[in-house]
Amino acid sequence: MTITVMLADDQAMIRRGLRLVIGTQPDIRVIGEAADGREAVETARRLGPDLVLLDISMPRMSGIAAARELLADQAPPKILILTTYDTDENLDGALRAGVSGFLLKTSPPEQLFTAIRTAARGLGALDPAITTRVMAGYVGTSPLPRTVTQREREVLTLIGRGLNNSEIAATLFVAESTVGTHINHLLAKLALRDRAEAVRYAYEHGLVRPGEHRDQ
Repeated sequence: MTITVMLADDQAMIRRGLRLVIGTQPDIRVIGEAADGREAVETARRLGPDLVLLDISMPRMSGIAAARELLADQAPPKILILTTYDTDENLDGALRAGVSGFLLKTSPPEQLFTAIRTAARGLGALDPAITTRVMAGYVGTSPLPRTVTQREREVLTLIGRGLNNSEIAATLFVAESTVGTHINHLLAKLALRDRAEAVRYAYEHGLVRPGEHRDQ
């Protein structure tokens, strides 16, 4: 199955580079481009891509505003923010808008491909390099619902630290499919949309602290 992607960035060279890099992947296809936020909304609604790669700072309408509009549609695309490391306020706004994740423009192509595939599956993707900054304002100590098991709590903590499913499986000595089952249960029990919201939830409830990384 091919994942269709639309690019939205006000820099033509960035769009060209992304199109060329993504074009090396047989299962991902760029079907359109936009040079500003308003055009991004209009083009996405016309083409119906599976996923939109959005820059945050664009003319006419910011990437955050464009994400809000698109995600309010009846059948919205997945939204992946591709940023040069914007402010915490903007990243927080994008997360609250319901985007599927964030990625730095300096990330290697393999990380971009993984993020696109992960977001397209509805799991969400957060770049570990910006997770701490994004989540720093969410630290809390609220208890988890009693329906959340101890194993699910462990999985949620590891998600908050930026580990992917295979890394969580290796850490907990369980099958990767078991990790996927735990995550599905967590999303249902906590009424979360995707992995990005799970990361925020882990910070809000004190499971992860700013400065904690995947190796801690």
